[in-house]
Amino acid sequence: MFDTVINHGLLFDGSQAPARVRHLALLNGRIAAIADDPFPEGSARETVDATGKWVTPGFLDTHTHYDAEVIAAPGLKESVRHGVTTVTIGSCSISMALASPDDCADLFTRVESVPREHVLPLLRERKTWRSVKGYVDFFDRHPLGPNVTSFLGHSELRAEVMGLERAVDGSVQPTEDELRRMERILEEALDAGLLGLSTMTTPWDKLDGDRFRSASLPSTYARWREFRRLNRILRRRQRIHQGAPNIVTKVNMFLFLWESMGLGRRPLKTTLISLMDLEANPLLVKLVAPMTRWINRFLRADFRWQALPNRFEVYADGIDLVIFEEFGAGQAALHLKDAVERNALMEDEDYRRWFRKDYENTWGPRVWQRDFHAARIVGCPDASLVNRSFGEIADERGLHPVDLFLDLVVQFGTELRWHTVIANNRDRVVERIVDEEAAVISFADSGAHIRNMAFYNFPLRLLQLVQRSHQRGEPVMSMEKAVWRVTGELADWFGIDAGYLAEGKRADLVILDPAHLDQPLDAYHEAPIAEFGNIPRMVNRNDGLVDRVYINGNLAFTENAYAEDLGQERRFGQFLRAE
Repeated sequence: MFDTVINHGLLFDGSQAPARVRHLALLNGRIAAIADDPFPEGSARETVDATGKWVTPGFLDTHTHYDAEVIAAPGLKESVRHGVTTVTIGSCSISMALASPDDCADLFTRVESVPREHVLPLLRERKTWRSVKGYVDFFDRHPLGPNVTSFLGHSELRAEVMGLERAVDGSVQPTEDELRRMERILEEALDAGLLGLSTMTTPWDKLDGDRFRSASLPSTYARWREFRRLNRILRRRQRIHQGAPNIVTKVNMFLFLWESMGLGRRPLKTTLISLMDLEANPLLVKLVAPMTRWINRFLRADFRWQALPNRFEVYADGIDLVIFEEFGAGQAALHLKDAVERNALMEDEDYRRWFRKDYENTWGPRVWQRDFHAARIVGCPDASLVNRSFGEIADERGLHPVDLFLDLVVQFGTELRWHTVIANNRDRVVERIVDEEAAVISFADSGAHIRNMAFYNFPLRLLQLVQRSHQRGEPVMSMEKAVWRVTGELADWFGIDAGYLAEGKRADLVILDPAHLDQPLDAYHEAPIAEFGNIPRMVNRNDGLVDRVYINGNLAFTENAYAEDLGQERRFGQFLRAE
């Protein structure tokens, strides 16, 4: 007697092998059998007819910021409903393994745009551990929804070893004893099964709180001597360096590429954010992708850019958006928490001249294209402004776009909601990006920027992109390869026991109805996060597409509803250790 039988589904096993109709039997959380003939009625407690549907491994989301949410709401339902059965936390140098609750909150909340007033009380109440062992032990007891893997964050590591004040002082570097302690803790983290080390070198990622507000993350102050010491351990242990170059200047990406090279040494597995078709610099992707491919092939690097199969579009409430951290005038406004003080600043003419100068600086490096003509208002108490760009309204009123923007922010505050596209606005370029061998499909930032963007269903968007390319007779890749890119390929490169459907494997799988792949997958909705005071979160919805999601052999989601005990009982996800 099996627990579940799934008959007649078109099986994608997570490799690039041709999909074919097969029949699966699940027992005790594992795939007990895969057969050419259907299992008979009565052979399982549950029998599912998957005729006309696809059966795939559960998807992997290897770049999330669920670090706080997984403590409060371990079901992580916004990922599970889209077929994600394994997530990775501890990204971008920020983890919650070592430091105090106050330090963790200061490191995390402003960078990832998750309200500190909800995160800090949560951590003070529930974060009882101050070691990697305690961190992993917590997850081994926690009622996880999807499986969880984790990096150790370099910023957290520095804060714990050096103290947060010294860690964000550019004139201070760790002593030899402190470097050795960092090395010992990293070794302990790898022994405990963490995937590797995550770092950040972009200085626009700022601390929250009052103690060191607007200091950059600690890892941005580290020198390459420190990076090389830690990379030596990762290289020897064949673990991963996940990081971000200085995405404003982009120059130090060559140092990351150099560190990854395997000439006379073992290659260092390195993955950085992000391979995108930037509106601000559309030529960059044409240079970076082939260069990285060449370095991987001929200089023995093991380097992967993280890439998304969709437009990188963002929403903002007033001026609360991370893109304003990339220039001085924006940083000055975001430094001020008090709305009265912030409004006074934005009304000051000297400040406005500063903002206009930054906005018009066409020669400076940038991520945001700084074009208010390409920023559309989607919500405002003045309905006459909705669906119009800031630039259009400014032209009509005879104002500079910056002055118009600041006027509206002062007048309406966070009730002014607007939208712009940062990258990936050219479909054919995105198709080349997702087929790039020097990239992995990742960087959804799930759980972060909860009012700014939502890419929780990025694996489904990849399948839709590939299906549409087949429909027009110009296939980007096979559908089997598309499934592999968000399952088996990620599992293999990150060293995770997931991503495949085979006898004896853990039964993490998804049943999809491909007839529903024709619906818009980039539409946004809002849903409250109950555990964070019901604050609204941008989410994706694709009803009918994901038919069923199984985690550890247990039905977690079906018919747009979750299992009642998802995130309540320990029968679904596990903490997965690196292999």
